[in-house]
Amino acid sequence: MRFRSLGSGSKGNATLIEAEGLRGRSRLLVDAGFTLRELVLRLAREGLQPESLDAVFITHEHGDHIGCAVTLARRHRVPLWTSRGTWAAVCRPGETEALQAEGLLHFVRDGETIELGALALRPYTVPHDAAEPLQLCVEAGGRRLGLLTDTGQSTPHLLAALAGCQALLLETNHDPALLAASRYPASLKARIAGPWGHLANAVAADILGRCAHPGLRHVVAAHLSEQNNQPQLAAEALAAALGCPTGEIVIADAAHGSPWLDLG
Repeated sequence: MRFRSLGSGSKGNATLIEAEGLRGRSRLLVDAGFTLRELVLRLAREGLQPESLDAVFITHEHGDHIGCAVTLARRHRVPLWTSRGTWAAVCRPGETEALQAEGLLHFVRDGETIELGALALRPYTVPHDAAEPLQLCVEAGGRRLGLLTDTGQSTPHLLAALAGCQALLLETNHDPALLAASRYPASLKARIAGPWGHLANAVAADILGRCAHPGLRHVVAAHLSEQNNQPQLAAEALAAALGCPTGEIVIADAAHGSPWLDLG
């Protein structure tokens, strides 16, 4: 199994995951928070067409995550998986039945497992100001990748979901001092820093420290705010949690995401 971010930040998020199995390669896109044109361009950089995706999993309905997902599903016949709450927040009358009839829409909830070829998808709930947000762990070949963005706080449930992962992609959205000094209105600052908002660097570092184990191979800092964080601050916080050099922390940026990272 290997993975890479295609871009991560407040303007758009998408993560590509693939694994080889006995029946060939399975390829999953987690979130599609760009225009379809931009997403196609980012896939093309990897030599991929949208039709090569086996599924897209949408974590929640905010625009920087759901983006072009519905158009992608319809135009390129890519099955879409999400929670019922997420879908209810964005669907139009008659859309549900039409997409389900074509096999393009599937619902999942916390604790269920999606078998997608060589990949096993295990969604879990997080506290975020969305209808029914789900984050995701993906397993293949005895390896486990944990994805965690868009949550306002750590919970025992998400810590349990992320336990034993060989790779983690963690939100490091903001530095509290930079957020407090920013030009954001007070209401937006309160939303971001609140228990249903986004993770500060220190909180992400605490989650990482609780999930760290000798088999953890890759850590990616994701969903950094352009205004309220700096890559060096995020890397320093996560590196301190692991007791490793900052250079061992991968930063997923908005323009290019991250390089491919192999779990073996």
